[in-house]
Amino acid sequence: MIVTMKPFVSVVIPSFNEMNNIKKRVLDDVYLFMSSQSYAFEIILSDDGSTDGTVDALIAFASDKKEVRVLENAHAGKAPTVKSGMLEAKGEWRLYTDFDQSTPISELTNLLETANKGHDIVIGSREMVGAKREKEPWYRRLMGRGFNILVQIIAVPGILDTQCGFKLFSDTATDQLFNQLIVYGSQKERADAYTGAFDVELLFLAYKQGYSIREVPIQWNHAETNRVSPIKDSIRMLWDIIKIKAQYVFGNYSLEQSLKA
Repeated sequence: MIVTMKPFVSVVIPSFNEMNNIKKRVLDDVYLFMSSQSYAFEIILSDDGSTDGTVDALIAFASDKKEVRVLENAHAGKAPTVKSGMLEAKGEWRLYTDFDQSTPISELTNLLETANKGHDIVIGSREMVGAKREKEPWYRRLMGRGFNILVQIIAVPGILDTQCGFKLFSDTATDQLFNQLIVYGSQKERADAYTGAFDVELLFLAYKQGYSIREVPIQWNHAETNRVSPIKDSIRMLWDIIKIKAQYVFGNYSLEQSLKA
């Protein structure tokens, strides 16, 4: 009889056409760090319909590592790709982190320390005192701060940085919140690489259901990308946040079924 130990931490890494980052061996860094920890772990590589050879490279990477799994998804954007990985994960704690490792995986240690103080969700923050932001253009930072102010007014008060792609959820919070997504719950295929504001919908749902959320200052290194259109995407994300609030006002979220209540 084979007994499989439940992972303490699952690391979910979404990907879309990541051959440049694969060549930088970012996955090796993640695996080396996780292997050096004292707890059981798994790494789930959740792909968003890549077309540049990424999937084959991920499968090759995972082939000799029992802790690593690859999920192949239709190209539907970052939100459903992260959702797929987080719900597939088995860990007591589940982290999603960007493939380019703009926030290094070593920051997980600080998030776990905070989670162990009794919190359900711990998120990396680039805006808290003690955070380090490297190589970010001034206009991107200014737009980010403006967006965060709007998010606090409309949806999630008190959270300084909803958009950092480094977030840790308990298993209970994961199973409930990711299954409650409406605005970002769709698996429809799309042509672009839109990231969106799915983090806001998750945190909005968590806030409304009484989950304990904490921010932790992290190190973050800006990585240039042509996948983000700062003005266009900001407008689309703002519209999505309005839709999130509308879904709540019209009672479309099943908040009465909260496992936290």
